[in-house]
Amino acid sequence: MRKIAKIMSGAAVLSALPMLTPGIALAQDAPTLESLAANDAFVFNTLLFLIGGFLVMWMAAGFAMLEAGLVRTKNVSMQCLKNISLYSVAGLMFWVVGYKLMYGGGTFFGTFEVMSFTPEDSETGYSSYSDWFFQMVFCATTASIVSGTIAERIKFWPFIIFTVLLTGFIYPIVGSWEWGGGYLDSKWGFSDFAGSTLVHSTGGWAALIGAIILGPRKGKYLDGRVNPIPGSNMPLATLGVFILWLGWFGFNGASQLAMGTITDADSIAKVFVNTNMAAVAGVLVAVIYTQLRYKKIDLTMALNGALAGLVAITAEPLTPSVPAALLIGGLGSFLACLTVPLLDKLKIDDVVGAIPVHLVAGIFGTLVVPLTNSDASFIGQLVGVLMVGVFVSTVSAIIWTVMKVTIGIRVSEEQEYDGLDAHEVGIASYPEFVNS
Repeated sequence: MRKIAKIMSGAAVLSALPMLTPGIALAQDAPTLESLAANDAFVFNTLLFLIGGFLVMWMAAGFAMLEAGLVRTKNVSMQCLKNISLYSVAGLMFWVVGYKLMYGGGTFFGTFEVMSFTPEDSETGYSSYSDWFFQMVFCATTASIVSGTIAERIKFWPFIIFTVLLTGFIYPIVGSWEWGGGYLDSKWGFSDFAGSTLVHSTGGWAALIGAIILGPRKGKYLDGRVNPIPGSNMPLATLGVFILWLGWFGFNGASQLAMGTITDADSIAKVFVNTNMAAVAGVLVAVIYTQLRYKKIDLTMALNGALAGLVAITAEPLTPSVPAALLIGGLGSFLACLTVPLLDKLKIDDVVGAIPVHLVAGIFGTLVVPLTNSDASFIGQLVGVLMVGVFVSTVSAIIWTVMKVTIGIRVSEEQEYDGLDAHEVGIASYPEFVNS
């Protein structure tokens, strides 16, 4: 269970402190020493949540820059607007209902109530404010995945409505099954360290269903041919990936959930190394694959290769050795590379490649957890992947379909041709090239 702080693992260390100072630490001194040690652990655990939280929050900037670089100039302002809006919606919804729904106990979901913060108490192991903040930024990440896939043809307000439901209900319910001690954790021993399935595949399933119901961009698929639609700014997309890469150290590292002991600190350091090496392998595999397959190196595939490696290792970044982390990241990237042309054959238009990266690599990373973590089973992991996939896909399909037949989810052909910046936002990011 993600929610149970690992600070309690230091209890043995705390109880042994008086023995380490013979002649000085009398019996009546023990509570004071234990209290001081507990306070120190409280500070370090809270600091871990806060640092990890603002690193994951910074990933919102990474998603915004990645998407801004991979859409056409006439839609850049819209992507920036969507990303800052979805982060704000996620923050509100996770406070109003999401946190308690996720961590309120129960087999399939918690309680429907507003988050309440407890007073400072070293016995809890961390500040409740820091815990909520850390969990909230994960919620926002899930919505960011959807944003890029359905870019350039989705209306703003239907997207926001879907984000409200995704961040307030769909993601918290899925998260409760494992991190909240619910069905997958208690019945199947499902293991997902930082969210390859609970975060990334959840966003990936929602994005896939949205892309299918929404349909491809005009001109993407004509007469049996795939017409590439280049992005507007490759340096910006590259910057976005580096920001995401940096943020991932908070995403995975702080998911250790405690930093009050030597063991926890060492584990966080190992998670950092494995996370980094998985991304390294992801880039190199994508570069080599595109060189061999297409005779030219595809920068966008290299960028998504890094992200696919990061997503794949997220399910278990602690137990693998460095060679194993390289293998997991490399294979996750390879599968993502193979999925891109498959989506085109199915005429599923994914503007930024989020489905191969977050859904496919997320599923792969989750299924291979038992290879390095003996506490997990292949059956339990498979059940988790299938359960999340069926639930998120079904609910997403209902939401997208209802909005499609009522308020409409797609802009008109004229608006799509002119660009969403002109019709939905009113401000062009690149006014000199609004017709690009």
